[in-house]
Amino acid sequence: MRSTVYVIPCYNEERRLDRSAIEALLTPSEMRLVFVDDGSTDGTRGLLEEIREKHPDRVEVLALEINSGKASAVRQGLLLALAGEVTAVGYADADFATPPEELIRLSHEIARRDVDVLLGARVALLGHDVQRSPMRHYLGRFFATLASLILDLMVYDTQCGAKVMKANDVLRQILAEPFISRWGFDVELIGRLTVAGATIHEVPLRRWIDVEGSKVGLRGMVRTLFDLVRIRRALGRLRREARGRRPASGKSDSPR
Repeated sequence: MRSTVYVIPCYNEERRLDRSAIEALLTPSEMRLVFVDDGSTDGTRGLLEEIREKHPDRVEVLALEINSGKASAVRQGLLLALAGEVTAVGYADADFATPPEELIRLSHEIARRDVDVLLGARVALLGHDVQRSPMRHYLGRFFATLASLILDLMVYDTQCGAKVMKANDVLRQILAEPFISRWGFDVELIGRLTVAGATIHEVPLRRWIDVEGSKVGLRGMVRTLFDLVRIRRALGRLRREARGRRPASGKSDSPR
């Protein structure tokens, strides 16, 4: 049976976590959730345990004692999801700026498409309801331009908190090594997937709403920009290693 597991990292989300959105996301029978409590100091863990008790067969809670950042929380959650029988895994933000119906649509899209990875993209198109503040939009475009140069990939939106990937051994290997950046890990993940030969498509979201309360402050944004330099070096190393393993014919193994 086809199944998709979404990882939702949580840090002090007791007041923001929308239980109705969680119920909506669990409406399709193939959907499962892994919540990662990243060392919260409020009542987040208790709330997550209540949700797990209500859906014991479809919800897991991974409790981290110390706050380690979104990158580590997502990576550990994905590895936990991949340890079970699952067709696809993904991750989404706890504020549900990407609404449940869009996350469900992405899981359906990756099941029918011949691709390894789908990225949600926040593109303001006529007929779509994508609401972003002007400042965050233009900062996002600046960041995406830098990310595209580092990845050598024409990607529109690396930082959208809605991604889904087909479950396979290559993805497990990619996630075995911790990420460099606490917040810019999306770029590194896409880079690792690209080096491994994964096929990646972007899907414009029909609906996305900017939610107040972002955990990324100005200092974090500046640090993430510096992290891009480190990510570029790490990906350069991976590319050189991949070229060294490539058969003489120039053909590489498929990630599937």
